[in-house]
Amino acid sequence: MAVIKHIANKNSDYGESERYLIFQHNEYTQKPILDEEGHMILREEYYLDGLNCDPFSFASECQELNSYYHKNKNFNEIKSHHYIISFDPKDRDECGLTGERAQQLGLTFAKKNFPGHQALVCTHTDGHNKSGNIHVHIVINSLRKYDIPQEPYMEFDCEAKAGYKHHLSAAYLAHLKQEVMDMCKKEGLHQVDLLTPAERKITEKEYWAQRRGQEKLDKLNLKMKEDGITPKETRYQTEKQFLRDAIDDAASIARSPEEFSKILDEKYHIILKISRNRYSYLHPGRKKFITERTLGTRYTEDFLLKAFEENTKSRRELKEEILEQQAPNTSTDLPPVPFSDTSAIPAPFIFIKSNLRLVIDLQTCIKAQQSEAYAQKVKLTNLKQMAQTVAYIQEHGYDSLDDFHATLDQASDQTSASRKSLKDTEQ
Repeated sequence: MAVIKHIANKNSDYGESERYLIFQHNEYTQKPILDEEGHMILREEYYLDGLNCDPFSFASECQELNSYYHKNKNFNEIKSHHYIISFDPKDRDECGLTGERAQQLGLTFAKKNFPGHQALVCTHTDGHNKSGNIHVHIVINSLRKYDIPQEPYMEFDCEAKAGYKHHLSAAYLAHLKQEVMDMCKKEGLHQVDLLTPAERKITEKEYWAQRRGQEKLDKLNLKMKEDGITPKETRYQTEKQFLRDAIDDAASIARSPEEFSKILDEKYHIILKISRNRYSYLHPGRKKFITERTLGTRYTEDFLLKAFEENTKSRRELKEEILEQQAPNTSTDLPPVPFSDTSAIPAPFIFIKSNLRLVIDLQTCIKAQQSEAYAQKVKLTNLKQMAQTVAYIQEHGYDSLDDFHATLDQASDQTSASRKSLKDTEQ
C-alpha cells in the first residue's frame, strides 16, 4: 500500500534538503553519515530530477525567487514542503516496481499536482528500518514560481498565482491521497483506502519518537543486564500510545461513559473530558488534553458508545445464561451447551470452588469463549487475582463469606464505638 506524508519545513537552508536526498543520513538523528576522512557518503542508489529548476542549483534558485517576491524572510515562515510517497515493500517483489519506474511516477505526480513550484523529485530504494520499500521524495519551494490553472480543491484565487505560497488545505490533501490511490490502481500496485480515517492514528512525529525512545530503552536495558539487573520495562510507549492502550482496556469492560471515566481515572490516572460530543484525554504526565481525533477513530465518542452498548448486551446475556444454568433442568432431551475447548487450560486457572469470588469463570464467560485473546487475558488476570486473594485469605484466616461478614460487623461495631467515644470527648 502506498501512502503519502507531508512535512512542513521552516529551515531557510534549501541546500540541506538537497544533501539529505543525495547523501546517506542516520535515520534516527537525521545527521549525515561521514567516512573516515569526515566526508559525506553518497547513497548507493537514488534518482534525482528537478521541476522548474536545475536539481543541483535548487537552493540558489529558490533563494533568488524568494528575494524577487520579498517572501520567506521571517524565521517562522514555512520555506519548503516535503512530500513522501512510500510504496508497499511487496510492490518491488510481486509487482516489479523499480526505483527508475517509481521516479517516473513521482515526477509525473509532481508535474500534475505542483506544476507552478520549483521542486526536487528523488527516489530512494532503501526504505526505513531496513524495510527496503521504494519511496519518492518531493521537495517544493513554498513560493510559487508560475501561474497555474485554478483547481476545485483550491480555497482561494491566490493559490493559482505566482508569487503566492503553497497552502495545503484538507481538500488539497484529500486530492493528493486520491491521486496516489489512482496512480497505484493504474500501475497495478498494492493500495488501501487513504481517505478513510485510521483507527489508530500514528503521525510521523510519533513514529520517530517511538523509534528513538525504544532505541534508548534497549541500550539502557542492555546495560542493566550486564550489571545483573532484570529490566522492568522492555517496550517504550509514547504518551499517545499509553492513552490508546488504557482506553482499549477500559472500553473492553465499561458499560457507560461514567464507568469508562472512572476506570481511566482509578486505574491509569487519566482524566476524561467530554465537550460538544467530543472526548479529550489528559495524560497523567501532561497539562494539556489530547483530543480523540489525534488518537484515531477507535477513541471517538461514536465508537466508544457502541462499545459500551456491546458490553452491556454481553453482560446481560451472561446474566441470563447464568440464571438458566442455575434453574432446575426438567428436560432430558435438550442437547448439551457447546463450550470452547478448555482442555489445554489447567483447572486452577479456570475456576476455583469457593464462596468468595476469586476469579472469572471461563466456562460460563461468553466473551471469553468468543475471543481467544480475551480468554488469555482473563487467565493472566485470574493468576494475579488468585495469588493476591489466597495470600490475603491466609494472612487473615478467612475461610468463607460468613467469616468476611463477621469481620465486617466487628469492624463496624468498633467504628461506631470509636465515633461515640470521640463525640463524648468533644463534649
